[in-house]
Parts: sequence; structure tokens; C-alpha cells
Amino acid sequence: KLICSKSKFMIVVTGAVGFIGSQLIEKLNNENFNDIIAVDNFDRADKNKNLIGLKIKEKIDRDVFIQWLSKNGSAVEFIFHIGAKTDTTLFDVELLTRMNTQYTKDIWKLCIENQIPLVYESSAATYGLGEFGYEDNEAEIPNLKPLNPYGQSKQDFDVWALEQKERPFFWVGLKFFNVYGPNEYHKGRMASVVWHAYNQILKTDAILNLKRFLPLYISVGILVFNFCITPIDIFSEYFESKNHFYVRFKANIYLFANIFLYSTYIIGFVICSRKKKSY
Repeated sequence: KLICSKSKFMIVVTGAVGFIGSQLIEKLNNENFNDIIAVDNFDRADKNKNLIGLKIKEKIDRDVFIQWLSKNGSAVEFIFHIGAKTDTTLFDVELLTRMNTQYTKDIWKLCIENQIPLVYESSAATYGLGEFGYEDNEAEIPNLKPLNPYGQSKQDFDVWALEQKERPFFWVGLKFFNVYGPNEYHKGRMASVVWHAYNQILKTDAILNLKRFLPLYISVGILVFNFCITPIDIFSEYFESKNHFYVRFKANIYLFANIFLYSTYIIGFVICSRKKKSY
């Protein structure tokens, strides 16, 4: 739980008009933290709607925020640095380095100077293909291989931060995976699968035509198979092969599970083969 110690304090949220930033401000307001400094590019009217009804002390353009923080850092209690260029298809390395890597470095240094705790947004894109796993292991971070410039810009800062001898007295880097929820409508193709599916449901019933969707049959078959087999495998630790009732019971369950599994496969292939593929 966030507890503020200064009599007059401000909490900074960068990326304030974005999906995560605006939801964070709403949560802070609900916890009675209302002296919020919202940092972002406020040029887009559609994104600015995310801040309607929220309690904000001041809005600061992201291009002047570093200068503002240099002058007002002593009055800041906490920084949530959520803002970033998050387009994974963007290949402007110079822009990503400036907005994601160097910008965060500047905030980091001012947090040290003013004793401000920092939570910043890293990204699951730093994990690349996942060949080094997805564990929260700082020792593995330098080995990660992002697949795009966006992920690399986040990786570069993570590695730099771990190399620093001087650090904010409290700091955390959050690696977001798939997130979704209110206020992501402005993200277009970068919005979550859930958001796109929701809008597809509103516009057409294609996504609801599940009876001709082969992965549905496969998923149901595997789900029921594992639902039947898993308890049997667990109970096998407590029953010996000499228990003839258990042996027969296990054989019947395995028979039913396999029949159901392959029956759903066959039914799915037959039904889906009657029309153009939907998978």
C-alpha cells in the first residue's frame, strides 16, 4: 500500500492519458491520492477523454517534464513512469532510444537526486523468444534478446539500471505481458486481443459461429481428457496395482477419455470440412 510521508506531496504518473496510466490515476484517486501530476502528450482529444472525471493537480507536457522535475523534485513523493513509445512495429531506433531509454535515465537520475521512489514500465518484449525463460531473475536480464527495437529500447534501460552503483532508494521495473481493460480504445491495432474480439462481436456474429471453429473441438477434447486423467494419475500414488477394482476403474476412465478426445477431433474435422476453413 502506498503511504505518503510529506505534508505536501505530489504523485507523478507519466503516460497519464494512456490505457494503463489513466487506470492508475483512477485507482490512486480511489485511495484518496488526488495531487496527481499527469505527464503526457495531450494533443489527442480522443485520448484526453480518459482523464475525464479524474482528480489531477496539474498536467505537464512530456517534452518539458524533465525540466519541471528538476525544479519541483523536492515536492514529489512518488513517480510511476508508465509513458513510453510502445509500438512493437516501430523501427525508428533513434526515437525509441530517446523516448524510452534516455528519458527513463533522466527520470532515474532525478529520483536519486531528490530521493523519490520510482516504478517504471519495462516490457515482456524484452524476453524475445523466451529462450532464457520468463523468470524474474536479474542475473539473466543481460542475456535477453528482444525481437524488435521497442523491446530493445526497454532492454537497454534494464541492463543500464542494473549496472548503476547509484540508484533510487526504492525502484521497481514492471514487465507487462498481455494487459487489457477500459481506456485502450485509442490504441488501434496495438490494442489487446480482448478489445478487438469485443468489437468484432459488436459488429458481426462471425466470432460467435463457434460450431465451425475447429480449435474449439480440439480444446474441448483436450480439456475433458485432462480433467478425467489428472485425478487418476494423482490417485495412482495411493493405490497399488494389486487393487483390481482401481485397475479396472482406471482402465475404463482412460478408455472413456480417449474415446471422447478422438471423437471430438473427428466431429470437428467433419463439421469444419463442410465449409471454408475458419482456422
